Amino acid sequence: MENRSVWALHGLTGGLIATGLLLSILAFLTVSAMSVQRANATNYYKIQDEQSIKMISVDNKKHLVDVK
Repeated sequence: MENRSVWALHGLTGGLIATGLLLSILAFLTVSAMSVQRANATNYYKIQDEQSIKMISVDNKKHLVDVK
């Protein structure tokens, strides 16, 4: 009995489709990561009032100011 399903891709054809799909996902994620890195590479922060920063405190985030 033969399997004549549309989704039944075996052998070389299925391997090539899977490889192409994985490579396209890899290319998309690489381009996305590069654009995020490019956007954040020039995002500088300034620390205000360094002397009042405590070692363990949730209020430390108030000392970081986005320069842009």
